Amino acid sequence: MERLAHWVVRLRWLVIVVFLAVAVFMGARLKDVVVDAEVKSQLPVDMASRVNLDRIEDLFGGTDMMMVMLEADDVLAGDTLKRVKGMSKKIERLKEVDRVLSLFTLKDIRSESGEMIVDPAVKRIPGTDEKREKLRQALKDNDMVYGNVVSEDFTATAIILFKKIEWSDDELLASLEEVVAEVPGPEKVVFGGMPYMRVLLGQDIQHDLRTFLPLGLGIALLFLFISFRQVRGVLLPFSVVVLSIVVGMGLIPLLGWKIQMVTIILPVIMIAIANDYGIHLMAAYQEHNQPDSGLDRKDLARRVAATLGKPIIATGITTIAGMMCLMAHIIVPAEQLGILASVAVAYALLASLMFIPAVLSFLPRAKPVLAARNLDQGSRLERSLLRTAQGVTRHPGAVTLVIFGVAAVVAVGMVWLRVDTNIVNYYEKGAPVPESTEMVNRHFGGANAISVVATGDIKDPEVMGRIDGLEKALAALPLVGETTSISRLVRKMNRVMNDDDPKEDRIPDSRDAIAQYFLLYSMSGDPEDFDRLVDFPYEHALVTARIETTSSGEIKDIVEFTEDYVEREGGGTFTTIGGFAAVLSELVDAVVNGQVISLSLSLVLVGLMVGILFRSVVAGLLCVIPLGLSMVLLFGLMGFLGIELNIPVAMLSSMMIGVGVDYTIHFLWRYRSERRHGKDPVPAILTTLTTTGRGIVINALSVIVGFSAMFASAFMPVKFFGFLVVVSIGTCLVGALVLLPALSLLLKPRFLEPERSGS
Repeated sequence: MERLAHWVVRLRWLVIVVFLAVAVFMGARLKDVVVDAEVKSQLPVDMASRVNLDRIEDLFGGTDMMMVMLEADDVLAGDTLKRVKGMSKKIERLKEVDRVLSLFTLKDIRSESGEMIVDPAVKRIPGTDEKREKLRQALKDNDMVYGNVVSEDFTATAIILFKKIEWSDDELLASLEEVVAEVPGPEKVVFGGMPYMRVLLGQDIQHDLRTFLPLGLGIALLFLFISFRQVRGVLLPFSVVVLSIVVGMGLIPLLGWKIQMVTIILPVIMIAIANDYGIHLMAAYQEHNQPDSGLDRKDLARRVAATLGKPIIATGITTIAGMMCLMAHIIVPAEQLGILASVAVAYALLASLMFIPAVLSFLPRAKPVLAARNLDQGSRLERSLLRTAQGVTRHPGAVTLVIFGVAAVVAVGMVWLRVDTNIVNYYEKGAPVPESTEMVNRHFGGANAISVVATGDIKDPEVMGRIDGLEKALAALPLVGETTSISRLVRKMNRVMNDDDPKEDRIPDSRDAIAQYFLLYSMSGDPEDFDRLVDFPYEHALVTARIETTSSGEIKDIVEFTEDYVEREGGGTFTTIGGFAAVLSELVDAVVNGQVISLSLSLVLVGLMVGILFRSVVAGLLCVIPLGLSMVLLFGLMGFLGIELNIPVAMLSSMMIGVGVDYTIHFLWRYRSERRHGKDPVPAILTTLTTTGRGIVINALSVIVGFSAMFASAFMPVKFFGFLVVVSIGTCLVGALVLLPALSLLLKPRFLEPERSGS
């Protein structure tokens, strides 16, 4: 590292210009950054549930359903029905809308004099109480309407619409808001559905970006000033943070990617991590900057870079390895975040080793902050570290037992750890997204849906019977609300054409009878009513079940029930299982598998790298112990506190292993150096904790303080992420400053012992 430090100072102008030029080039790309709130974009294109969802959309049109819901004391009141009718007609004429389902577009099937009559569910607005009650009873008897677009207590009604794929969510919502304003009334209007949810997600992502950067940078500035109380100690690490954020964010449009809810934490990651290496350099600068050192500004810059070069490179590489392990997640933005953060951290690492020393070599020596003194005369932080070191060196066995005992107790909480991937639960109760979702679940059959495609001769009674059996099986599940299929319409037509005999509420025995019903319907009704139930050649039909829960686990149970039923009873009829519920179900497995793989991989890679750095297998194993314990404590605490494992939180473990190992490396490196300079174990630990330990503590606190900006997020998982960082970094810090010194005294690993002469 002496040679690198020499060339950095010698070519300091070139070093500074190169790093600034890279940042300027990447900064010019920031104008092209685009926010993407589409949930489907988070999934790989070859993921089974996404492939099935695309297939269903190809067969039956877009599945993006949006709802305009109205609440009133009685939605059958004349003025309310007039408003619903007016809004329904205007929405049908919107260019962004493909199809509308409402009280005035859904049908009522009945027979008169042996003929099938198909009329709108509400053909005329009732003018008297008697007619209103007659309509109420007719709607109760119409299972295509009751519980679907009108609530069972008639206090809410919905206009359901399907968005055309070519139009954006923002354009659709803007048009709907204009319709609501054009048809005013006292009823409360609530929007719902995935397009509405995506609009709010996009707005909240932009809110977080606007909040995180100024808040996080302000916190970082304040913390650096408190830690170093020198302008250079603040501005040099801070400049690396800003430049690395520009590089990481500029890489997003350069690679053709978009900002999603997961990638919004990139600036916070860089605020928290990118200044770590600069902090260690500035701590070493203040340590070496003694009045009697005899070093000029260039010598001091070279000394700092040469002394900490190897451990900083090692910690940077292990951090990058932890970030790259995010690529083990199947979630697309998690993979992207791993790459973006790795590149930005690599830039920060190189900038800290080269850009900061190059700038320091131009600056006159600062006034010494840490004058030479006895250990017990240091700052409050140094005195605290001294007391910690004294306690550990006196009772290493007891310290080790207490730490492992606490970890064992907290680990019990992992029994209650749950996985949740539903974005509705990313918000606090009472926010617009969960409020509208709860309304859909309560009144209109459920906000999440699972869809199953049947393939074959749909008019065949056997095929139609299987479709009917699946729908009935799904409808019988406690958490399933509204179900729809072509078989329900066929049963209804068969009943009304047989004098409304309840016994005839069944699938006809002959194909000709089913075909005849379709023909009769087309003569009286609109054949397009079947568009989202069966295709025109009658070769594919769709069974849809809406689910009245936001729990990913409960949704997964329903999806697994559907898969088991299709395999057991389907007879080869059902070829595709999809819908947003299937996506959530597969995401549960993806989050768990990605968590296990990334966590295992990061521990192995970090252990291997530390082993190579110290040329000792024991060193690799020793560093894994505190990191593994920190993960056990993290997941156990999540279980006790009821914090679900979701997509943002699932990324935490491998990231924190990459960050937390920095403290382990810096401790082991300095302790080995002290031992090789002839100090006995106890004095070596005292010196290590009161010198390098200061940089470790400042480093850890900078991460914690940096991630505290996440508490201002609009998303609950991001807030929890910030809280869990405090837990994981805190435990990694204790592992490095308490557990590792105790284990070093108890185990006396050979790689930490002084080198023998001639070795």
